[in-house]
Amino acid sequence: MQFKILDLFSGAGGFSKGFEMIPGFTTVVASDFNEPALMTFHKNFPLSKIIFGDITSEKVKQAIVKNAVETKVNMIIGGPPCQGFSNKGKKLGLDDPRNFLFLEYLEMVNRLQPEVFVIENVKAMLTAVNGYFIKEIVDRINALGYKVNYSILSASNYGVPQNRQRAIIIAAKDKKIKMPVPTVGINNKTTVRDAISDLSYLNSGEGEMISQYRKPSESNYQTMMRANSGNILYNHIATSHSQIALDKLAMIPPEKGKEYLPRELWGNQKFKTTWGRLEWDKQAPTIDTRFDTPSNGKNSHPYLNRAITPREAARIQSFPDDFEFIGKKSHITKQIGNAVPPLMGKAIAETIKNQVK
Repeated sequence: MQFKILDLFSGAGGFSKGFEMIPGFTTVVASDFNEPALMTFHKNFPLSKIIFGDITSEKVKQAIVKNAVETKVNMIIGGPPCQGFSNKGKKLGLDDPRNFLFLEYLEMVNRLQPEVFVIENVKAMLTAVNGYFIKEIVDRINALGYKVNYSILSASNYGVPQNRQRAIIIAAKDKKIKMPVPTVGINNKTTVRDAISDLSYLNSGEGEMISQYRKPSESNYQTMMRANSGNILYNHIATSHSQIALDKLAMIPPEKGKEYLPRELWGNQKFKTTWGRLEWDKQAPTIDTRFDTPSNGKNSHPYLNRAITPREAARIQSFPDDFEFIGKKSHITKQIGNAVPPLMGKAIAETIKNQVK
C-alpha cells in the first residue's frame, strides 16, 4: 500500500522525515500553528501542502480536510500538545480544556477515516493516574472503528543517541498493529561520541548558518547523517555565552557537572543536572527546547566550553545533516527540541508497512 500522510501538529517535520525514510510513505499535507516551524517543514518537504493556522478554527479544519481529500490522504500522524495528563486533569479526562487538541486530532480522524493513524505524546499519557487517560483514549478510538495498540518507546532502541521515551499509539481499521522491535542491541546503542565527535571544533559564539565540514566522519552514524549533505552543514552555530557562563564552564572538567563548581555558583536551578556536560560514551538525556543554555540542564559539550549547537542537537535527535532549520535561534531550538526523532519515526513506519498490505 502507498501511504499518503497528513501530518497534524507537524512542527519542523521530524515525524514525517522518519516516515519518508521508508519507501511507500509520502507526507502530502502538513498543518501547524507555529509559522517558523512550518517554514522549516516547507523548506525540507517542498512538495507537501502546508496549512498554517489553529486547528480549532472551522476554517482551518475545512482547509485541512479539503486538501487531504484532494491528495487522497489515507494516514494521519502527529503529536497533539496536551498538558492535562495528570492527577489534576483526571476529573475532566479528555474533556479537560488542556487536552482539547487531542480531541481535535480524533475529530480529524473521524472526518477523514484514514486506514492508519499514529499519535505521539508524553509518556504520562499512558502512565498517569494508573492508566486512566489511555483507557479513555482507547475507548474513543474503538468507537471510531479502529483497533488500537500503544506502548512507551525508547528512542535509543532505534539508533537515536538519546534517552528519550515517548508514548506511541498506532490505530488501524483492519488489525492491531504490533509495535516496532528494537533495531539496535543494548550494547550497540548510538552514543554522543558517535553522533557529534566530528563537529567538535567551535567555541562560544563561533559558526555560521551554512558552513562546510572541517573534520572527516568518525563513525558510521556520522557517515549516515552526512549521506545527502553535499559537504554542506546547516545550523552549526555555537551560542555566544556570557563571560560568567564561560568562567563557570571552564571550571567543569570534561563530561562532568556542577558538582565541580563552588556552591555559591550553583545558582537557583533546582536540578542537579544543570551545568552538566554530555558524556561521550553514553546516550544524551532528552533534548528539550533550551539545549542552548548551560544552566538549563545536561546539554553542554563534553569538553568545549559551550552548550551544544542546533546541529549537534539535531544529530542527537537523528535529523540528517541535509535537514535545514529556519528562523531565529529561539525558534530553531524549539523546533529541534519538540520534534519526534526521525529514526524512531522510521521504525514505526517500517512496522506499519510490514503489517498493512
